[in-house]
Amino acid sequence: MATQSFNQFPSYPEMIYEALDELNQEGGANKSSITKYIETKYGDLNEELSKMLPLHLDNMKQNGDLIFLKNNYMKPGPEVPAKRGRGRPPKPKAPLPPGAVESVESAPPKPRGRPRKDPNAPPTSKKLKPAPVAGGPNSTDLGSTTGRPRGRPRKVRPQPAHDDDDDVEES
Repeated sequence: MATQSFNQFPSYPEMIYEALDELNQEGGANKSSITKYIETKYGDLNEELSKMLPLHLDNMKQNGDLIFLKNNYMKPGPEVPAKRGRGRPPKPKAPLPPGAVESVESAPPKPRGRPRKDPNAPPTSKKLKPAPVAGGPNSTDLGSTTGRPRGRPRKVRPQPAHDDDDDVEES
């Protein structure tokens, strides 16, 4: 005889797949619509079970069983667009037929960033700065043409006000 009871719920992934199949929305279904479907089908879920649904959705998303796109969950398939972004492979490009001329648009993209140094290139010498003229108008600030030093001026502590009248007693 079977030891399963009829009141036992199916596993969460099974309930989620069933909800996605029954809702059958084009862009997938969000978490609240999946929860509403499961509650209408299996009755009111207690708090422990309702806390488990987001965990299972996240686990299924991490494993690749579900795709999360535009705040909706959907089953992976050929109609679901591939997610692009950092760390994703580039879109596949159709190969050119033999004998076709490569245009600017189909040329490989320029490499990004600074080009690598040539290990066979001779070393470059550093440029020498001209020495400042001693005694000139700009000799104190080393390079300023206005005569004022560069940067923010130093903070000067204000001198405490000292009253000389307090020392003398009034009669």
